[in-house]
Amino acid sequence: MLKSKVDVLLVGGGVMSATLGTMLARLNPSLRIALVERLDAVALESTDGWNNAGTGHAGYCELNYTPQQPDGSVAIARALAINAAFEVSLEFWSTLVEQEALPSPRHFINRTPHASFVWGEDDVAFLRERHAKLSAHHLFEDMEYSEDAETLRAWMPLVMQQRAAGQKLAATQVKYGTDVDFGALTRSMVESLQKQANFELLLNRSVKDLRQLANGRWRVSLSDGEVVDASFVFLGAGGGALPLLQKSGIPESKGYGGFPVSGQWLVCNNPEIAKQHYAKVYGKAPLGAPPMSVPHLDTRIIDGKPALLFGPYAGFTTKFLKRGSFLDLIASVKPDNLKSMLVAGRDNMDLTRYLIGEVLQSHQERMDALRRFFPEAKESEWTLANAGQRVQVIKHGKLEFGTEVVTSQDGSLAALLGASPGASVAVQAMMNIVERCFRERLQDAGWQKRMKEMIPSYGDSLVENADLLRSVRARTLSTLGLS
Repeated sequence: MLKSKVDVLLVGGGVMSATLGTMLARLNPSLRIALVERLDAVALESTDGWNNAGTGHAGYCELNYTPQQPDGSVAIARALAINAAFEVSLEFWSTLVEQEALPSPRHFINRTPHASFVWGEDDVAFLRERHAKLSAHHLFEDMEYSEDAETLRAWMPLVMQQRAAGQKLAATQVKYGTDVDFGALTRSMVESLQKQANFELLLNRSVKDLRQLANGRWRVSLSDGEVVDASFVFLGAGGGALPLLQKSGIPESKGYGGFPVSGQWLVCNNPEIAKQHYAKVYGKAPLGAPPMSVPHLDTRIIDGKPALLFGPYAGFTTKFLKRGSFLDLIASVKPDNLKSMLVAGRDNMDLTRYLIGEVLQSHQERMDALRRFFPEAKESEWTLANAGQRVQVIKHGKLEFGTEVVTSQDGSLAALLGASPGASVAVQAMMNIVERCFRERLQDAGWQKRMKEMIPSYGDSLVENADLLRSVRARTLSTLGLS
């Protein structure tokens, strides 16, 4: 039985592990870091370009981040937090580009306007109020709003085809929205890590067991018989993180459950149509739909090639990973989370019925949904493709739609659970893990200095400091070619 000893073991070869590994390696180049991935390459599950929306989630176009309250007002706090978190990601990537730890920005990020589009009196009134509140804040001061048909036609020509004269329409737009190929980004970060002597990539191996020893270190058994002795373990395996967290046995894992949701896209196979649309146009989610199912007509650049997608169409499966097992959901049910799972199931029957209905949709029904955005869409020019898996967190009997970090009390293990905004806020999430799990080391002046070098806004609030935000944004838009 082989045994290796590392300071940091990253489980899962996605954007979260790659981000944390890159951050820690820069904070302390002497750390011994290993990344274990069960597939034959990194970034093949949720991080792959075809398995996620590719939207740099900043709250510009996603209407579910600004819910309408019973009194008609629009809540913007979550959109502000997500926008600031994405700015932190842009800062980190800018630093890596400047230091040539990442390739040309066009390899992984492209400027793609972010637009929200609605129709009907009520939804237009909602969007108008949303714009008024958001644009009054410095984070969203560049957001444009229009109800003028000619302006909307310039922003989104496909969407405006065959619209009835006099129909009440409205849209907002932020020109420097982004499309991010998180797969390409992750592969580039891992390639950069592989150039360092203290980093090891372990492919085609999965974690079979992990337990904490009396000395506080972790004994992690891999599928090939190798055992890794690690001081710190990060579970960043997407939908596979929950089962591993349960195996760890830490008290903080108790009560957590997971609800898997799958996704599909309609992909345009006519390049001439795809050339006519260059934006991410988001609408309002159908009643009862999960937040990840907000419909959008979406310009993508995946592996350097342009594509036009519409969706996602949600579905239900018992798998926790796209290449997982149909037994994943059943295996995740434990005595400590059974009640929580049952309560969540009882309270979300509408969601379950919605997901079943999505699965049973015909191609014609999916096309009908597309035509609400692109009236002239032809069935022969669109094909269905499977997207990735997401596992929504069930906590204390409540189904959560978001990203959650779980850490052990001693800071020796951390796990990332949940879905959207996911990859877009990877840097903020991993920064939080460093603050929780490497608290003492982060007090060191050297670590503080290096963290500020990576993320210039570190320690300050982009939500509250308008001058800092404008300075940070000017740099990232220029460095990443988004101006």
